[in-house]
Amino acid sequence: MLIGRFARILAVMAISAGGFGINSALAQDTNLYEAQETPGRWIAEGWSTDFSRATIPFWDVTDVIGRDNIPSIDEPQFENASNNIIIPGNEPVIGFELNGDARAYPLRIMMWHEIVNDEVGGVPVAVTFCPLCNTSIVFDRRIDDTAVTFGTSGKLRNSDLIMYDRPTQSWWQQFDGKALAGVHAGKKLKAYPSRLMSLDLFKQEYPNGKMLLPDPRRISQLGRNPYAGYDSSFQPFLFRGEMPEDINGMVRVILVQGDNPFAVALPKLSKDGVFTKDGLEFRWSAGQASALDTGKISDGRDVGNIEVVDKDGNPVVHEITFAFAARAFLPELEIIQ
Repeated sequence: MLIGRFARILAVMAISAGGFGINSALAQDTNLYEAQETPGRWIAEGWSTDFSRATIPFWDVTDVIGRDNIPSIDEPQFENASNNIIIPGNEPVIGFELNGDARAYPLRIMMWHEIVNDEVGGVPVAVTFCPLCNTSIVFDRRIDDTAVTFGTSGKLRNSDLIMYDRPTQSWWQQFDGKALAGVHAGKKLKAYPSRLMSLDLFKQEYPNGKMLLPDPRRISQLGRNPYAGYDSSFQPFLFRGEMPEDINGMVRVILVQGDNPFAVALPKLSKDGVFTKDGLEFRWSAGQASALDTGKISDGRDVGNIEVVDKDGNPVVHEITFAFAARAFLPELEIIQ
């Protein structure tokens, strides 16, 4: 069961955006829905999004909390990760390296902010984490060659974070980087390879790597998981879709998207240690605590570290998510168990 004050607040405030009498068909030439009525709630919230352009039906969106109630970090500060004496080494971080610049973003911080607008290796990026899907992805935050910042919309689709860009307030799906509504509807953000890994492993692989420092706005919450017991629950939080029948929906899977997407179930990979398919190698090693298990992140059970590389050993874009989310976005997805 979900516990924690934050989870209870979300449960009380969750309101479905369904039931707006949509009568439209998908425009095949542009992949945009036509003639959708903008929900009155969104108008009252003051969105300047061009809702005449959308790639999804509006009833597919779940309203939860207000825009930016989960505040992104827009001026991140860092220290050398080797200087850390506070965060236990088994806690998970999003490890990201670009152009020789290696940085760690602890989930104990990302849990309460979900987006960090940063510049790594001279490239503007958005480091993102959706706790309800356990999905961490690093995106290039340049749209049409212009760097923008992203914020949290307070809305979900398939229990996954919907982000928005601040210049146009277009809505973007965190799971795959696709623009859902607004002037950018139909576009897709570029993703970079990153890893969910333990802080100890990050320091081992990047001795000079930097680590994100806490934001004062949420510093009192650090180290706490507001979704205690979530990844062993029977039903994902605020999910309105169908659960998969061939696998426990809350099992972690390692997903590689593209022309022929597929996923490997974590229990198989952790048992075998190594798995190969289509020229890709999936590797598992022990030592990373689940951020979504116990109330104290460092006490979470060991779910291990995962790496995905191509035949030349180069890192590959992947995401570690729950099976329910993978199937919600990719209904025909093959999950290897």
